Amino acid sequence: MKKLDWYLIRKFLGTFVYSLILIILVVIVFDVSEKINDFIEKNPSLHAIIFDYYVNFIPFFVNMFSALFTFIAVIYFTSRLAANSEFIAMLSAGISFKRLLIPYLICAFLIGLVNVYLSNVTIPKVNRPRIEFQEKYIWNQFYNRDRNIHIQQDSATFIYVENFDILGNTGYRFTSQTIDPEDGLLQKISAESARYDSAENIWVLTNYHVRTLDSVGETIEHGFEKRIELALSSADFGRRKEEVSMMTYRELQEFIERERLRGSGRLKEYQYDAMVRFSHPFAALVLTLLAVAISSRKNRGGTGFHLAMGLMIAFTFIFFLQVSRVFATFGSFPVWLAAWFPIIVFGLFALILLRLAPR
Repeated sequence: MKKLDWYLIRKFLGTFVYSLILIILVVIVFDVSEKINDFIEKNPSLHAIIFDYYVNFIPFFVNMFSALFTFIAVIYFTSRLAANSEFIAMLSAGISFKRLLIPYLICAFLIGLVNVYLSNVTIPKVNRPRIEFQEKYIWNQFYNRDRNIHIQQDSATFIYVENFDILGNTGYRFTSQTIDPEDGLLQKISAESARYDSAENIWVLTNYHVRTLDSVGETIEHGFEKRIELALSSADFGRRKEEVSMMTYRELQEFIERERLRGSGRLKEYQYDAMVRFSHPFAALVLTLLAVAISSRKNRGGTGFHLAMGLMIAFTFIFFLQVSRVFATFGSFPVWLAAWFPIIVFGLFALILLRLAPR
């Protein structure tokens, strides 16, 4: 690689890391000021605040906004190069604009690879202690407000509860039906309540009624209390959306398969979360090209004009991400297309601007 490549790479990564550290410090200061009352009221240890929360908060924050940090960093240092006529000097020396893009693409590709690794390996690990800290010291108690919950345990067993109390691990108006595709209903279990015993991994039914049908005939059993095993836990009846972020990609895929079998109403949301773990890293590449196209032209507004335009585009990109998530989760938009839609739109926009960039 030539000295010019290393020069641009140092500028790129140096500005990226510097802006990252600066914004993280600012965010931590504001976060501490916002949560200071919770820390005083619930009195977590200083070790827990620093190492369980903030140390694990940093990689989560970096991973979430790395593409936008990349975009702002490229806007800033490329605009400075253009303002100092360095871009003009490079082009005048006979270096093509496409050749100048190579060090930019190398840096964006490296940032994207790191983002993929963080999203699928590191972040799920650091999210667990961070979220457990938030549940204990910051968030309110989680209540499941869903009613008429249906879960397909396997291909033949269907579970229903009218409502489920997460704190008490108890479901009310419990029904379990085992149905064979050929023979029809094989067994139906009804109970006034079903409480999950996490110590023994069993369910305790209260005021139960069991109806079993076989080749011999029909058997009916009822009583006050019955202990049964189900391939379910209390978490299957209500979980925070943040729990998905604690799963590695393999764990998430296995979880999605279980939710598909159970007929979960949030299946699209989980599929979208899995898809964006690989689509969003490409945002660093697309936004880098877009930033170079915007800021490589020298103008009277200088760096301030480029940064203002960059922030406007950044907020537009975030808006597209939110809209695509809503379309994937609640609309008929295909999940894969919703995950890639902002990348495709801004990628086409970047190609158009690159054709108009100085040569």
